[in-house]
Amino acid sequence: MLKQKKLKKHITYNKETGVFLRKGKPFGCHHNQGYLTGWVNNKQYLLHRLAWLYVYGYFPDYIDHINHDRKDNRLCNLREVTRKENQQNLSKRSDNVSGVSGVSWDNSRNRWTARITVDNKYKYLGRFVDFSDAVNARKNAEVLYGYHENHGEV
Repeated sequence: MLKQKKLKKHITYNKETGVFLRKGKPFGCHHNQGYLTGWVNNKQYLLHRLAWLYVYGYFPDYIDHINHDRKDNRLCNLREVTRKENQQNLSKRSDNVSGVSGVSWDNSRNRWTARITVDNKYKYLGRFVDFSDAVNARKNAEVLYGYHENHGEV
């Protein structure tokens, strides 16, 4: 397991910019899931995890990119979270057509439906004639269940 001291021997990290350097040159490349990654001691690491190790000396179970930008590894954009907290700050799904997470059109009833996931279970919030009522139901539920304010943003 990589340790902080060994990492600092090979890499420098600027917590204000999120930039990593190795021997004065940019370190890291693009990962197929949108993250930045790099190799240290013949092992590949996600750079946001290296940032955390560099500053705090350990690898947490989960790290959240607060602004959803997987390439933004500034320390102010990273936070240690539980799996549940990480799920409560997701980007809007690419197949979302309403523009609001958890709000969809129900063709069979000609109504907007609102729902939210709580402890890995869908919670039905209601059907609504007006889109804004469905959005309000969803947003209120996000506050009630502790979702991050950036949840559902692009």
